Amino acid sequence: MNDPKTILIADDNNEIREIVRVLLESENYEVIEAVDGEDAVNKVTDRIDLIILDIMMPVKSGFKACIDIREKTSAPILFLTAKTQDSDKYMAFSVGSDDYMSKPFSYTELVYRVKALLRRYYVYRGKEKAAASSNLIQIRDLSINTDSHEVTVDGKEIVLTDIEYQILLLMAQHQRKIFSAQNLYESVWEEPYFYSCNNTVMVHIRNLRKKTEHDPQEPKLIKTVWGKGYRIE
Repeated sequence: MNDPKTILIADDNNEIREIVRVLLESENYEVIEAVDGEDAVNKVTDRIDLIILDIMMPVKSGFKACIDIREKTSAPILFLTAKTQDSDKYMAFSVGSDDYMSKPFSYTELVYRVKALLRRYYVYRGKEKAAASSNLIQIRDLSINTDSHEVTVDGKEIVLTDIEYQILLLMAQHQRKIFSAQNLYESVWEEPYFYSCNNTVMVHIRNLRKKTEHDPQEPKLIKTVWGKGYRIE
């Protein structure tokens, strides 16, 4: 990760954008600003390494922008917002975000989370580090190419977020092993686990099932082991 990384910050508050821009530029990141959700979507290109979104923005909300951005890139998305309800966090993860922070925010924590998201993105997506093991994992109609990070179901490519890919890869590499919510959170997010993290893991498992299962209500691949966790069969 030697080249400067480019971060897009979208917020309709000029002061917030200025604070975040100065903070990130002090860490040698290149920063691009967007004034609303629609502007953010239009400014997403292959050179964007991470996106920071507010929720309450004019023209297009952060939630709607996130959905549209996910059609263009798998780069990590961090919501930075004054919305603090659990329902807001649930929705943020449901539409494809990787992390969530509430305003007012700690400058140190924001930098830490940005660095952690970028580190995971480049390690797992392989932009700068090639996978070292077997390049193909096949489980029934699911295929994971660990070199290209392409995931297919019945031969059709599916688009996963960074976090979704990491969860799926971890479970597929240890087929039939039961992973508790704590196992998954600490392994993938690389952060201390708290009970409230259960909902975060649950949302990502639900999203994975929507993308990999023929009938997400009756999953055949990602099974719930009641009282214990999840496993791939």
